[in-house]
Amino acid sequence: MANEVVIDLNTRMEKTVDVLAREMSTLRTGRATPALVEHVKVDYHGILTPLNQLASITVPEASLIVIQPWERAICGSIEKAILKANLGFTPNNDGQVVRVVIPPLTEERRKELVKVVRKRVEEARIALRNQRRDGIERLKQMEKEKFISKDQQTRLTDQLQKLTDSFIDKVNKVSADKEKEIAEA
Repeated sequence: MANEVVIDLNTRMEKTVDVLAREMSTLRTGRATPALVEHVKVDYHGILTPLNQLASITVPEASLIVIQPWERAICGSIEKAILKANLGFTPNNDGQVVRVVIPPLTEERRKELVKVVRKRVEEARIALRNQRRDGIERLKQMEKEKFISKDQQTRLTDQLQKLTDSFIDKVNKVSADKEKEIAEA
């Protein structure tokens, strides 16, 4: 039962790191990636639908995203949705495909993006620490109810700390990689 606390905590921490990695993929660097637009909601016959469910999204060049809708009639809706999403670029619609040119980042915008990255990374670290605290409290409660001994509780608490440290290292790596990507873009 006590090992379930460690397993549960490991699963929750993995999810936290996965969410952070997904958030980082949606942050715009100077390089085009489908993740920049695939989450955009398009009005499709009155229903807001994610763009990746309505079109194929390709990146033929480092600074160009091409969106090929499965129905040509929704090109205008896709263009409007991208503009409405306020992503910082203007789509071009030729009636068959929508092209999005990714402009190069300015130094000021790079600094803003690094601040955003650091803020989100700190939020992830806080979430990991909160999860550790919850796990430790569960172990203390188990020891109080005599499900585990004081020695087991101490050993498992140390294990939770090591687990937390390893996930914080993963979060720091995600942060360093994204900051490097922003600097190189």
